[in-house]
Parts: sequence; structure tokens; C-alpha cells
Amino acid sequence: MPERRTVALVTLGCARNEVDSEELAGRLAADGWELVPEAADADVAVVNTCGFVEAAKKDSVDALLEANDLKDHGRTQAVVAVGCMAERYGKELAEALPEADGVLGFDDYADISDRLRTILGGGVHAPHTPRDRRKLLPLSPVKRQEAAAEVALPGHGAPSDLPEGLAPASGPRAPLRRRLDTSPVASVKLASGCDRRCSFCAIPSFRGSFVSRRPSDVLGETRWLAEQGVKEVMLVSENNTSYGKDLGDIRLLESLLPELAAVDGIERVRVSYLQPAEMRPGLIDVLTSTEKVAPYFDLSFQHSAPAVLRTMRRFGDTDRFLELLDTIRSKAPLAGVRSNFIVGFPGESEEDFAELERFLTHARLDAIGVFGYSDEDGTEAAGYERKLDQDVIDARLAHLSRLAEELTAQRAEERLGETMEVLVESVAGPEAVAAGEDAAVGRAAHQAPETDGQVVFADGAGLAPGRMVRARVVGTEGVDLMAECRVEEAVR
Repeated sequence: MPERRTVALVTLGCARNEVDSEELAGRLAADGWELVPEAADADVAVVNTCGFVEAAKKDSVDALLEANDLKDHGRTQAVVAVGCMAERYGKELAEALPEADGVLGFDDYADISDRLRTILGGGVHAPHTPRDRRKLLPLSPVKRQEAAAEVALPGHGAPSDLPEGLAPASGPRAPLRRRLDTSPVASVKLASGCDRRCSFCAIPSFRGSFVSRRPSDVLGETRWLAEQGVKEVMLVSENNTSYGKDLGDIRLLESLLPELAAVDGIERVRVSYLQPAEMRPGLIDVLTSTEKVAPYFDLSFQHSAPAVLRTMRRFGDTDRFLELLDTIRSKAPLAGVRSNFIVGFPGESEEDFAELERFLTHARLDAIGVFGYSDEDGTEAAGYERKLDQDVIDARLAHLSRLAEELTAQRAEERLGETMEVLVESVAGPEAVAAGEDAAVGRAAHQAPETDGQVVFADGAGLAPGRMVRARVVGTEGVDLMAECRVEEAVR
């Protein structure tokens, strides 16, 4: 019997990448690869890279170099780059980073097992020459679904995509996916790509035009995840508010959410990546009134000064955004809201920056991400004039980051005394608690994984990962909440 080959997937970047990694894991497991959690224990380390901004690219390169070091003193024989950075730069990345034994684009995902076997056997797979993936599908959204069958869309795979004779180990009902952790939370890809043309963003060029997954596929994957012990699903894509437009129904998300919430075993459904300009009254109603759907609004504001937003090729202003938040909170006063902002955009005046401060001061956001502008290859903004000096960008970034930290801490303090449903995600053992670690950690409806803080329990007696409990907020530490609960009052 031939020696079993082992592979580790190292995932960087956003939740969309996590879904893509689990699809790759499903393909590899179906073809006989053994999945291991640590790169040092694998024959091949596959690094799913992020190519969004410069800092993310640097992290991806560092991860590839770190995995390459394992080849000198471990089992690892090959290091392969996949993901957004590999897709975006292809041959250029391979030439700049010879430490990577392979650079695979999205078109290689369907044949990932063969690609890795070739590389592991000492063969060479030529990296692709990047292309604008927006040009692979019809311009009209309603004409894309049929054509999309011929285009690689990571995270959209079905068992029928596997070579003949192979199927996911968990049976024909399973999606083309293998979980890489045991968290009670998992992301589900709602769509891929983006039709917006924000002047600072390169994502559409390497992720392609917007393509929705069919509701039956999303429901089927959610049911499978529930069977694996998942209690919360987070719907991810580049723009969830556009879901269904290529299926002939722009309001499809409103009808899908109650169906997902009704899946046996699912305790919470969360929607991420919402565009303020595309928010609809009906969608707000569903997000704020459907049982088990979190009243959570991950709104991509980016700025609030009208002049800057127009230069970004976006819409809105401070007052319109505040009106949107008022509408949301009139329906769900405790709704969670987060957003990201870019400071130092070309042409941003002191008055524009002050307008952004005004918005943040009045918005009462639960979580705020602030980024300094930097040119991105191939974007319209990279060619703009009126670029700000780097020291000005750095000063504004530091100032707004401090303000954001203060405002989100204040918002957390507003939740003192609030009773909320918390999904327990981890519980520490007695030794860890004795060493000063938190007894248990979870998240409330207004807190998404990784980005929005957490709920900390000093007493974890009776708590277990995956359990939904009712807790009362008794303290805060930045955006984190300190809470206490009585297990006998557990929700589920």
C-alpha cells in the first residue's frame, strides 16, 4: 500500500478564505490525503493567502517563508501558495518568491490533488498569468448563472465537481467541504465576486463578477454543518446585499434567512458584509425581527464625507448614514453595528476628516476598523492626484484609531446590566483557570468572530462549547464584556 500523503492548510485573511480552505480540504480528503493541523507534520503545506492590502500581503509572504523553513528540519517537503494573493499575482509571485514550490490560482482548485502530487513528486506546475476575472462572465447579472458553471468559483463546489468515483467521506449529502476545526461557528459562502467599482478596491479584478449560490446549496450546506455540531452560521460574500440579483430576485436573502434559522440545530444566523447604499426596508425588517437571526449589521461605510465618498465611487453622507442607523435601532434598540473606514484617501481635506469624526461620534458603533490609505495595484485610486503625505495619513490614522477605541469602549459600557444570549465557544480547564485564564469565552449577537470583541465568563462551571446561555453583563474591558450566568437558565 502506498504511503499516505499528508497536507496542512494554513489560512490567512477573511472568513471567505476559511470557506475556500475547507473546500480544498474536502477535495483533498476525498482523494485520499490525510489532513493534519500543523504544517510541520505535513508533507505539503498549503498557504491560503490574502491579497487585499499591503499588510495582508506581507503576512502571506511571511507565512510562506515560515512554512519553507520547515523543509530544513521537519517532515514538510513542499510549500504551495493558493488564495487571493496567488490568484492576483500568479507568475509574478512565483518569480519573486522562489521558496514557494507552487503558486496555484483558482482554476487549479478543481485539480488540487493532482497539482499537489505533481509538486510533491518534484514536478513543476507553471503558475498562471493573472487576468481580470470580471471579464469571464456576462455583464448582465441574470445571464451569469449558466456561464458560471464554466468558471472556477471557490467556495461554490458541489460533490459532482469531484472526479468520477470520489465522494466526500461523510456521504453523498455532504457538501464539498471538510471542517478544519471544531468551533461551534462556521461561515457559509452566499456568493462570490463583486459588481461594485470602488476606486480603492482590487478585489473584483481577481475575485470576478458577483455570482450568487443557489438557495438550495446554501440550505444544504447549513444542514450539513448543523449535523457536524455547528450552532452559528455566518453568511459571507463580498456583498451580501446583492444576493439573488443574478437569480432574478434581489429580495432573495429576505426569504432565505428564515429558512436558515429554521434548520434543526442552528441557534444563530449572522449576515456580514452589507452595503449601506443597498440596504432595503424589507431586509432591515427580517434582520431585526426573525427569531435566531442576529440583529447584526456589518455595514461598509468606509467614510462619511460626501466628497471623499464620491471620489471612492460610493454613495451616502453622514446624515444619511445616521438616519439608516436610527431606522435599524428603532426596530432593534440593541442591534450590533460595525464598520471599517479609510483615512487619508486622496483629496481628503481637514474638513472631510472632521466630518468623519462627527459621524463616528454620533454613530455609536460596537466595533470600528480604521485603515490608512495606500495605493493598490490596478485600482483607479492609485492613479489619482492630490495624494496626502504619508505623515499626514499616519497622524490621522493614529488620531482616529484612538477615537475609535474610546467610542467602542463607551458603547460596550452602555451594555452594562443588559441580558443577552451568548454562544459559548471555549471553556478552559481547571489548570488554565488557576493560571489566570478566563473560565469561558463566548459571543453575543452583536459580536462576530475575530473582529468584534467577546463575552468573558469568570466562572465556567456547567458551561460547554456550543451551548447558548442567557447572561448578564457585569463589566467591560475595551470592547469585551464581562458576564455572569446561571446554567439552569441556559437558553439551549
